[in-house]
This record gives sequence, structure tokens and C-alpha cells, in this order.
Amino acid sequence: MTYCLGIINRFGIVMGADSRTNAGVDYISAYRKLFDFSVSGERVIMVCTSGNLSISQGVIHELKRDLHNQEDKSLHSLNHLYDIAHYIGDKSRQVQARERTWLEKDNIDFQCNFILGGQIKGEEPQLFLIYPQGNHIQATKETPFLQIGETKYGKPILDRTITYDTPLEEMAKCALLSIDSTMKSNISVGPPIYLSMYEANSLSLRHKLQLRLGDPYLAKMRKLWEDYVRQAFEAMPNVEWHYTDEDPKEDIIID
Repeated sequence: MTYCLGIINRFGIVMGADSRTNAGVDYISAYRKLFDFSVSGERVIMVCTSGNLSISQGVIHELKRDLHNQEDKSLHSLNHLYDIAHYIGDKSRQVQARERTWLEKDNIDFQCNFILGGQIKGEEPQLFLIYPQGNHIQATKETPFLQIGETKYGKPILDRTITYDTPLEEMAKCALLSIDSTMKSNISVGPPIYLSMYEANSLSLRHKLQLRLGDPYLAKMRKLWEDYVRQAFEAMPNVEWHYTDEDPKEDIIID
């Protein structure tokens, strides 16, 4: 399992991912899940992956091979990010179809998801979630973040914090807190953490970060967040109980 997210608003895009992959409690390894296919000054393209590792790696390999072979259809030849989302979806279906029969024989989940974010010159920044079936949805002003993988633990802070007007640096901090909260509650998510921050209309991915296990900033951020959450909890007023003089009636069970 893994956890990846993408956040978009008027100021740009933030994308982040952990790197942990496990096939049981005694076999844990790290693989990169956030990839940069940008061409400075022309297009910024970031891709996150989750799900079956062999399938997602196969899709990334196909994307890179099309670039190397200068195919007519590739991440660098398509002129709309919407078309690139379709293209990645097609590649995902092809790789799944090729491997599906053998994986299904051993009851192995072969599906994977992708988050695509970036901007092509002449268009607005965009963010897409691409499903295993190859179709996709797009983030909107009302729903400015997308998640894949182990999503539930990192969602509450995004729901309470992110808006279409949140400053980009604040979005980056929120993304890291979302990933850290997931790591705190689920051992299948872990470092290194990869984070990218793209400033809208710059057409250059200048801000990239890798945080390894024990990174001082990550440790400081976690401690501050836990301290402030505990302070907020302790400052909450006590529950206002409704007292009554009547004895509680026990439920009568009739067989």
C-alpha cells in the first residue's frame, strides 16, 4: 500500500507520495511513486502511482519508452493535459490486460491508480485522477485535492484546511502533514517522502523535496503538530451531560 495526493488551486499544484511497498510484514521495501516528466518552459507533468507495483512500473516504463522512441503519441507530444490523462489510462489498460490472466490465477490484485498534475503552455494548471479502468476525473475549485492509496487517515486535515485560496507554501505543509498522519496510523505507508510544488504559469518545476526516515524537519513537524493537537484537545470544554433523576430502564429481551 502507499499514499499519494495532489492539491490544486489558483496558485499552483502540490503533489506528494510516500515510497513504501510491502508484500507482508517481513518484506518491506521502498520504490519511488512520484515522477517528473516536465520540459521546462513548455510543460510541467507530474505523475503519482499506487496499486500493484509491477503494473504501475510497467506503465511508467511504457511512458518512458514512448518518449525515448519519439512516438507520435507521448507525454511530450500531446497538446492537452486531458489527452495525456486518456493516454495514461490507455497504457494502464494495456499493461493490465497483458498481465491480468497470470495475476488472477494467484488471486493477486492487478489494479493501479494514477494522479496526473501539471500545465501545458496555453492551458491552465490541471489535476486528474486516473482509475484502473482507464477513465479519469478532474479536480475542481470545489474539490481541490485528489488522493490514491491509503487515503482515509490523511483526508481529515485536507478537508479542514485546504481551499482554493490557500497559499502554495501552506498547501505544501498541509500535504506533508497529511502524509505524516497516514504514516502515524498505518505502517504500510512510510518514507522516503517525495514532494513537488509547482507555481502556476511558471512552466518550470523548481521546488522538489525528498525526506528520508529520521529527517529533522519531518520530526520537528510531527512533534509540533502532535503538541498543538493535544493543546487544542485539552482546551475543549467538557461534555455537557444531560442529568436525570429517573432510573434507567433496562431493555427487556423476549425470546
